[in-house]
Amino acid sequence: MIYPTVATTHLGNIRRNLEGVRRRVGDRAVLAAVKANGYGHGAVPVSRLIEREGLADWLGVATMPEALELRQAGIGLPILKLSQALGDEEIEAALRADVTLTVVDGPTIDQVAAAARRRRYEAAVHLKIDTGMRRIGAEPEDAAALALRCDEAGLTLGGVFSHLAVSDVPAGNDFTAEQVARFTRATEEIEAARGPVELRHLAASAGVLAHPEAWFDMVRPGIMIYGSYPDAQTEKTVRLRPGLSWTTVASFVKTVRAGETVGYGRTWTAERDTTIVTLPVGYGDGYSRLLSNRGRVLIGGRSCPIAGRVCMDQTMIDAGPDADVRVGDRVTLLGRDGDEEITALELAELMGTIPYEVTCLVAGRVSRRADD
Repeated sequence: MIYPTVATTHLGNIRRNLEGVRRRVGDRAVLAAVKANGYGHGAVPVSRLIEREGLADWLGVATMPEALELRQAGIGLPILKLSQALGDEEIEAALRADVTLTVVDGPTIDQVAAAARRRRYEAAVHLKIDTGMRRIGAEPEDAAALALRCDEAGLTLGGVFSHLAVSDVPAGNDFTAEQVARFTRATEEIEAARGPVELRHLAASAGVLAHPEAWFDMVRPGIMIYGSYPDAQTEKTVRLRPGLSWTTVASFVKTVRAGETVGYGRTWTAERDTTIVTLPVGYGDGYSRLLSNRGRVLIGGRSCPIAGRVCMDQTMIDAGPDADVRVGDRVTLLGRDGDEEITALELAELMGTIPYEVTCLVAGRVSRRADD
């Protein structure tokens, strides 16, 4: 490994998190969201683990390249592309790779059906209903007619789904209940019009954790697989273990005198003589510039604050006047060292964002490994 900034995916923890989902939802099907490179954890190794150990029944992706990467890696589990395909090329790639497509209206249904007829493929689809997210999906009152349109077009309608907008916070309970009710009515109308649909699914991670009424036939855990709760307020009904740690090394150690400044813009001034340690990691690696003068790292089980601005390729930290740090010493950016731990939630709060973004930001140039 020739780049010392390393993101380690803890497959054993991801396994335990998914086992917790299985215990929580009983005999319902589970779709594991592995989009965005498994939320930054590595879609291929995570998907291989899931398939090998039967931890989920489906995989969920956002783009066709994500789906094709899994197929090229030998993953055979059913894959659902969670948003509609955009254009014939994408649809035909999905049909060749046996990827289930999402349809959202008449034109998307007709386009998939035409491609399937042209290539003589069987095409499986799930119908997305917009129950309140107002992102993509059919209006609930149109769902039954669209389900019939799928049947008439020769498509296999394997599922109907929607997405909850505020299920991660207790203040959203009333709106979540409205969404569950809208989804229930829409699926009842579909089944009255054309018979049962195999998979009705609504709940992502927050739904799994806090809203059993939203489980239906399948659940779609995402961020909880990787060890973070969707929000600090979300009910912690499943114990989660972190799926990723991120480390680097000390690349340079120097003494800075009281009154000297550090970094771009001279935004940090030493209040006393101290040891400044440079790290070979920066926002080019996905270590956010928003952590400048706010974040911290762990060295030898001690917490050390960031001194100055995070640069593209390097970051400086204040190790204190009596620090015994040498070039090559291990530095933890995310994870545990001794009794100290830096979580994705902590970094997210400092950055003004959510844990999802913290792990998704880890850049391609960061070295990768996985352990059990």
